[in-house]
Amino acid sequence: MVLDTVMTTLHVLVGALWVGSVVFVAGAILPAAVAGDLDAAPLEGIADRLVYFSRGASVVMLLTGGHLAGTGYTVATLTGSWRGHLVLAMLLLWLVFSALVEVGRSRLVDGLQQKRVRAPAKAATTVFRAAAVVGVLLLVDAGLLASGMSLY
Repeated sequence: MVLDTVMTTLHVLVGALWVGSVVFVAGAILPAAVAGDLDAAPLEGIADRLVYFSRGASVVMLLTGGHLAGTGYTVATLTGSWRGHLVLAMLLLWLVFSALVEVGRSRLVDGLQQKRVRAPAKAATTVFRAAAVVGVLLLVDAGLLASGMSLY
């Protein structure tokens, strides 16, 4: 019981911080870079820290989510219940979220290494905005799971 509480807390906390950091980059950092308010070096540092955090968060989410799914669900409940479908949807959304962060960072850093800022920031903005939308969907999914709501 205590282990499940720790795993749930860690899972939700890391997930929220991860989504929040991506939303911040998409909503505040990249628009400032497109406007010319940031130089290449600091922006590359931000992008690198974000992707390292994202990779670490992916591992934490896999371990904690795997524990929670393994102790709380069977194959039958994952595939045959509303809550199970929410868990599977969350897994798919996390994979998409992780991929979008990697792609966005790659688009950004490729241009920054040439000491360009505005064009790579603009190219990465769409990808990071998509990641932010997926992140919000993840939080909605988590809220539905936390509410204990059952539609069937």
